[in-house]
Amino acid sequence: MATAAELQVKDKVFIGGRWVEPSAAEPIEVVNPTTEETIGTIPGCSPEDADRAVAAAGEAFEGWSQTPREERARFISAIAEGLNERADELAATITQELGMPLKLSRIVQVGLPASQLAATPQLMEEVAWEEEVGNSRVIREPVGVLGAITPWNYPLNQIVCKVAPALAAGCPIVLKPSEVTPLNAFLLAEVIEAAELPAGVFNLVTGTGPVVGEAIAGHPGVDMVSFTGSTRAGRRVSELAAATVKPVAMELGGKSPNVILDDADLEQAVPDAVSKCFLNSGQTCSALTRLLVPRQRLAEAEALAKAAAETFTPGDPFDPSTRLGPLVSDVQRERVRGYIQKGIEEGARLITGGAEPPEGLDRGYFIRPTVFSEVEPEMTIGQEEIFGPVLAIQPYEGEDDAVRIANSTPYGLSGGVWSADKDRAIAVARRIRTGQVEINGGRFNPHAPFGGFGQSGHGRENGRYGIEELLQLKALQL
Repeated sequence: MATAAELQVKDKVFIGGRWVEPSAAEPIEVVNPTTEETIGTIPGCSPEDADRAVAAAGEAFEGWSQTPREERARFISAIAEGLNERADELAATITQELGMPLKLSRIVQVGLPASQLAATPQLMEEVAWEEEVGNSRVIREPVGVLGAITPWNYPLNQIVCKVAPALAAGCPIVLKPSEVTPLNAFLLAEVIEAAELPAGVFNLVTGTGPVVGEAIAGHPGVDMVSFTGSTRAGRRVSELAAATVKPVAMELGGKSPNVILDDADLEQAVPDAVSKCFLNSGQTCSALTRLLVPRQRLAEAEALAKAAAETFTPGDPFDPSTRLGPLVSDVQRERVRGYIQKGIEEGARLITGGAEPPEGLDRGYFIRPTVFSEVEPEMTIGQEEIFGPVLAIQPYEGEDDAVRIANSTPYGLSGGVWSADKDRAIAVARRIRTGQVEINGGRFNPHAPFGGFGQSGHGRENGRYGIEELLQLKALQL
């Protein structure tokens, strides 16, 4: 068990440009999912602390919104440089609190948000801040104070996906990071403090969703909410925001289909599909968790998926050879085990893995990499987001049937299509109701719009689209 001297004790929050004592906060423990030891504590703030943060952001709005864009861009570049200088510390912190293998944390959990920040000044140049339409001058102005509520699975990246466009647009921000993986947010706040961002432009308050998150979402001083998390929590955020008719951008759950057409190279497509499902131990909202294959090629796909899955050996995320870290918490592990058991009970065929703990891992919230086949669309594991390393293979009878199955869930965040004929793959992709589709494993583009259809949410992040999401339109009739 970690000793008190080893704990990262965070007892202040960042409001109005200063580290301040929260009001009567109860400490929240941060647990290392690999060792099950407490590695730190953060303040469990109150609605009063959220009030203070919103007030500070409101006071900063006039000055920040009128700050020249070139100057805002300089602050953003300074923050990007600060993140890069502390990249190793950030990567190790996120691996400790989340469990992603360190080599991936450095690339994905830190490298991606740092590059997003670094690219933001150029993205600001792509926004049509003003345009002439007949006798009107159409102006894009900042929406106001942004309340940002972020998840635990890509903690720093999802924070930056909100902070970077907010700073670019001219919006002060009140951030509530996930209390499960919050330590990286304190490091970001230190970087922002060092960059000497004007007081009140960035504010950090910590605590639980039902207390601090709800206080932010329903606050009359918050002009817009940006939320990333579960669909259930997203519904609650929408309810609270509706009281003051504030806009809400939200990126929620997913159950994304990966359609392998009958002419595709399965030896390339299936291993790629497994890795896209298992990234971050399956704790990715856009993970391609359903693999749709032609029934006549089902046996071939099963064998390839089994072989690929079994290379994802769970283990210590600080070991360079580890490909699969633990799940983030005991709650999450039990949830995933429950889904695996449900899949077996409902008649899906278990190809590899299962609900039993991995051999030799008595500590840590580990799950066996698992593959099911013959998963019918109406099965629980064919409909609901599992958020673990569990792949559902779904056979189909033809292209129209594949599209039907792909669109058979209430979600629509991501997807994939594989074919030897790129144009055919694109034609099928156009029929899938989802916010992004990978064609033959096309890599993620951080400057393309990211967001969902249906119960995967609304609004878009990334690129200039993330900045435009936080801008209001005003027409001057000349």
